[in-house]
Amino acid sequence: MTLAPVGELGLTELATALAAGKLTSVEATTAALDRIEASQGALNAFRIVRRSEALAEAAEADRKLAAGQRDPLLGVPLAIKDDTDLAGAPTAFGCGGDFPAETEDAEAVRRLRAAGAVIVGKTNTCELGQLPFTSGDAFGHTTNPWGAGHTPGGSSGGSGAAVAAGLVPAALGSDGAGSVRIPAAWNNLVGIKPQRGRISTWPLPEAFYGLTVNGPLARTVADAALLLDAAAGPHPGDLHTPPALRVSDAVGRDPGRLRIALSLRIPFTATRTTLDREVEARVHATATTLRRLGHEVTIADVHYGVLMGATFLPRSMVGIREALNRLPGAQVDPRTTHNATVGRILSPLLFAARQAEPLLRKRTGRIFNDFDLVLAPTTATPPPGVHDIDDIGNWTTNELITAACPYTWPWNVLGWPAVNIPSGFTATGLPVGSQLMGPANSEPLLVSVAAQLESELEWHKTRPAPWWPQP
Repeated sequence: MTLAPVGELGLTELATALAAGKLTSVEATTAALDRIEASQGALNAFRIVRRSEALAEAAEADRKLAAGQRDPLLGVPLAIKDDTDLAGAPTAFGCGGDFPAETEDAEAVRRLRAAGAVIVGKTNTCELGQLPFTSGDAFGHTTNPWGAGHTPGGSSGGSGAAVAAGLVPAALGSDGAGSVRIPAAWNNLVGIKPQRGRISTWPLPEAFYGLTVNGPLARTVADAALLLDAAAGPHPGDLHTPPALRVSDAVGRDPGRLRIALSLRIPFTATRTTLDREVEARVHATATTLRRLGHEVTIADVHYGVLMGATFLPRSMVGIREALNRLPGAQVDPRTTHNATVGRILSPLLFAARQAEPLLRKRTGRIFNDFDLVLAPTTATPPPGVHDIDDIGNWTTNELITAACPYTWPWNVLGWPAVNIPSGFTATGLPVGSQLMGPANSEPLLVSVAAQLESELEWHKTRPAPWWPQP
């Protein structure tokens, strides 16, 4: 095996090749670092690149491989998002400023390291994860490998762009209102938003008052499930500890004939939103594939109600305020400062917002009396222009991001799992996605169905034609 095809290998394939001795971790990691650095001026996927540290870790992985050690991700180069602590590197969370290096890994990173992964760097995210765009004064704009003029989404857009471009075989992101699923949809990737607590958010007992969870982005369902299993597990300080399960075991498992609700209704928003016709057509095409696989797909809308949004807002805005307070001296956009101020005003509503969760789960969960899963659009539009978010005010920003991404946030309020399914392309070649959503702890069922769809649609075989520099 030469280095040339290494970037085309998925996570499972690369881990298998390393274990079989077909290439070394130093070779794989060097190739990843070379691709990252060559592309950085065009894609701008990474905030931090750890060349010397990653190569030292790869050399140690090779010593372990030579000694016969076989961990699930031993020697595999991976990336994490810049909201996740990595010892020896700052966690800027998309903001400008000079921040101290963290002294300890986040629990999710500790588990990835224990599985043998080599962390090559930290991917770009917008300020405090607020937007379905990945840009900021501190680092510029991250662009979409499928179209240089378009955003890769956000807030895990750096991770999405890095995986879609083949810089790394998979990456960790986080999802507080769709921030894994949205870039997955706009980059032709699988993105899993797991059950709240499945992957620890420690050193935070919970993130953004339970809205935000960590999740994987990868080209295939098997790769996303493998990364999820490697990162999953509790820290003793976590507030949410769902029952342990292995998601990878569901890949290739027959889920049986399921009843699936196709819900196109947009959850309540304060601004006007409509579903793009091309996105709608691709979601219907996904529903058609599910029917061909033997499932019963029926148009039936989930009823979210106004209360869902009323509980989301204080949790997200107070979360922004507290995240900003953890970064003294941060240089941020005026819109971030405004949202932090709104968080201060809304903080008295937090208790009521959390108390409403059981009612919201009961009300929204009625759909599962009649259906096993829900299929919905992941976004309402294809990826917007990369500069559409620039130099606009608070209200216009809210109108823009709500019009593009009104579908994903309710599942963050509920804490339940969902997975983005790549669903094809627009007439101009931009990826769009559908999301499968389930009740509590339904990741194995979601993964089983997603893998069925992948076997039919084979989205992983379609890659963007590189327009960015190659090493």
